[in-house]
Amino acid sequence: MEDREYFRNPGDYALGADSQVQEGVPKGTLTKHVWDNSQIYPGTTRDYWVYAPAQYDASKPACVMVFQDGWTYADPDGLVRAPVVFDNLIHKGDMPVTIGIFIYPGKESEEFENDPRSHYEKYPESQRAAEYDVLSDRYARFLLEEILPEVGREYNLSENPDERAICGGSSGGICSWTVAWERPDAFRKVMSHVGSFADIYGGHVYPFLIRKSEKKPIRVFLQAGTNDLDCVWGDWELGNRQMASALRFKGYDYNFVIGDANHGFQHGASILPDSLRWLWR
Repeated sequence: MEDREYFRNPGDYALGADSQVQEGVPKGTLTKHVWDNSQIYPGTTRDYWVYAPAQYDASKPACVMVFQDGWTYADPDGLVRAPVVFDNLIHKGDMPVTIGIFIYPGKESEEFENDPRSHYEKYPESQRAAEYDVLSDRYARFLLEEILPEVGREYNLSENPDERAICGGSSGGICSWTVAWERPDAFRKVMSHVGSFADIYGGHVYPFLIRKSEKKPIRVFLQAGTNDLDCVWGDWELGNRQMASALRFKGYDYNFVIGDANHGFQHGASILPDSLRWLWR
């Protein structure tokens, strides 16, 4: 078998019109914040951004969508451009009025500083894997007990689990699934880009847990790439295919899209508008 092409040209997957600023479309606001008072992850600090659409009405609860890896998704001039996509889709009525919360992993706490699994080239000072890849309700509690109440001080956020979505890429993708899996009473919409359903902290077991467990009321969008990682922790393409197979077996409301892409955001970014339409339909 030929070696996988891990470093494809980002231009292979171009962003469409819905990922570009459009004339006449009201623009939401994007504000930066810092959370350094965590009781769930004590001793950590992290940046996060809050997007509020122009159509937000404080008298009505707004839908909520949480994104892991913060600025990777929030940067309006970046690869994914989620705020720009939100502006366009909300304006068209293709998704509801939604507050976006874009969170970075915390800077490293002493508990994980010697764990090599928490060190990635792009996140040298974070406990990213320790927050995102662990199979527990800890990160869900962090969102529900800390971040959402904090954002809720300023915005009227829906408490309806069908009006709450969560999204992430790689370890952020499995994190998004774990939050809904652990707390379907709070989050019922999941979007995963090249999700790390691999044995970093045991996430490779999810396809089998799904098959053996009672079906949960979760809607799932999975994106994967045929040139994704294949390493000691697992085969990312295979892990996503197994997830899709398990979701189909149990009758979940899911969508699985695989492209000729590497372990990155190019493909997921290019299909984000249609992915969001499907997720919020």
